[in-house]
Amino acid sequence: MSKNVRVRFAPSPTGPLHIGGVRTALYNYLFAKSHQGKFILRIEDTDQNRYVDGSEAYILEALKWCGLSFDEGPHTGGEFGPYRQSERKAIYRQYAEALVASGHAYYAFDSPEDLDLLRTEYESRGEAFSYNFKNRQSLDNSLSKTPEATEAALKEGREYVIRFRTPENGHLMLHDIIRGKIDIDLNQLDDKVLFKSDGMPTYHLAHMVDDHLMEISHVIRGEEWLPSLPLHLLLYQAFGWDSPEYAHLPLIMKPVGKGKLSKRDGEKMGFPVYPLNWKDSQGYRESGYFPEAVINFLALLGWNPGTEQELFSLQELVDVFSLDRVHRAGARFDPEKTVWYNHQYLQMKSTEELTRLFLPILENALSGAVSSEKPAGLPSRDYVEKVVHLLRDRASFVKDIWGEGRYFFMPPTGFNEKAVRKHWNEDARTRMEALIPILNTTDPFSSEGLEKEVKAWIGKEGISFGKIMAPLRLLLVGDLAGPHLFDIMEVLGKKACLDRIGRGFAQLPGTGQ
Repeated sequence: MSKNVRVRFAPSPTGPLHIGGVRTALYNYLFAKSHQGKFILRIEDTDQNRYVDGSEAYILEALKWCGLSFDEGPHTGGEFGPYRQSERKAIYRQYAEALVASGHAYYAFDSPEDLDLLRTEYESRGEAFSYNFKNRQSLDNSLSKTPEATEAALKEGREYVIRFRTPENGHLMLHDIIRGKIDIDLNQLDDKVLFKSDGMPTYHLAHMVDDHLMEISHVIRGEEWLPSLPLHLLLYQAFGWDSPEYAHLPLIMKPVGKGKLSKRDGEKMGFPVYPLNWKDSQGYRESGYFPEAVINFLALLGWNPGTEQELFSLQELVDVFSLDRVHRAGARFDPEKTVWYNHQYLQMKSTEELTRLFLPILENALSGAVSSEKPAGLPSRDYVEKVVHLLRDRASFVKDIWGEGRYFFMPPTGFNEKAVRKHWNEDARTRMEALIPILNTTDPFSSEGLEKEVKAWIGKEGISFGKIMAPLRLLLVGDLAGPHLFDIMEVLGKKACLDRIGRGFAQLPGTGQ
């Protein structure tokens, strides 16, 4: 690629950053880095009516958590700043006025009430109102007025907007990197507002002026902006500027049914749609996802590497990413696959790191436990590390280690009723009493040693393996779940195992009734 690659991610601070927006930022980042280019963050806050406090800070924090660092932007700076459109307000008017002077735009004085009446009138005839070449000469604008009347209206201080004067009776051939050639009939377009009566530009003018001044080489954005592409290219032509190349990304679709992924889908099916918490909506970070897993699954939502590989580090994605492998069709979101990705990344982490991440969860869980269940204090880090090592394969999230292994930290206070009915009776109690001396004399009290001694005793007594292991697991764990029982016993230690057997005898009746 001959020209310097400069791409931008340009969100509006009108609420939380949707996971689809994170994917757009990711594809921009990957494209820039794969071409040794620049990744720029620009905050497009021209619509002050929709501005939401905290949104910009949220966007910055979300990108930081995902590991998508930008080369230029708010708080980072750069030679093409400022990087908030509200701070560039003075720039846009001159370009809007230049278009009026060149005949590519015009002043429109129509009031919102007048336009509403026109829409109602058109609807009564079964038509849709469009401000375009068919009617602009008969509406209240500088095309229908004399220059003198227009000047007088401006001097009077009449409110106006500046509209683009769309060329008529022709075709525009567009090219999109992902979608190829697109032929547009100019007569199907309307005259969009470029500059509003409040002195702020619309997105259409502001973004392309900024893209030009910031020397953006490629615009990579969601397909919802594809219908606006003809106007944006016409604006470049009107200014006599070279346009960037465009790539419109496919939508992220609902897991079930039609339409794009929404907050409601997440609420209904129990998965996040935002990278971080936002008000009453939980984010991926707070749900326990690793940022590497989120980046990985997002990268493959609409793009594929052309191989069977599914797990990629951010740098590996940079190395193989290309826009020609981005799909045209929407990508269906799969909540179960996102959990699978997190499980894979959890397994890649060291036991030491998982222990560090699990300790605050453990401390919080123990602090909230009923006082009678609480241990005297937090167990040693060495003990917790043994538990984490034993349970890590069963966990998709670090918090799962508590759910899978609560019994390592507190003895069971209740027992699975179905398991009790099936495996606990007077004979089971008698066998457990006979097992106690074997456990007492096993030294070292290791998984290997315990398995050898218990199996030898079972063989000597002529008892089936299940008749011993099921009630023993029930006494130690409270259920029939968990990893290899002798591994559990080694971690718990001899004293805790014997104490739990004694507690179980006291709590479970001999008949299981």
